[in-house]
Amino acid sequence: MLPHEKAMVERLKDKPFALLGLNSDKGGRDRLQQILKEQAITWRQSQDETTQPIAKEWNVTGWPTIYILDAKGVIRYKNLRNEAMEEAVMKLLDEAEKGK
Repeated sequence: MLPHEKAMVERLKDKPFALLGLNSDKGGRDRLQQILKEQAITWRQSQDETTQPIAKEWNVTGWPTIYILDAKGVIRYKNLRNEAMEEAVMKLLDEAEKGK
């Protein structure tokens, strides 16, 4: 999954697209920074370790959970991976472009 996400982030860098990560690994910010460096993850990440308020608010019950939102912030897809995730993103980018 990670190689596909990296490639997709690079391909869509000039599009109105953002990939955001929520990390719950133990070890705090230092561990998060280590993971980002080791995995060469370039997109924004947030740490949600202690009480996991973001995970609770978004009903995340397992990791990874993937939400794909449209241009209005509405969740349109959940837990798609690899090519299916990219197809959904491309569909939503096309919808957003046509909606201008």
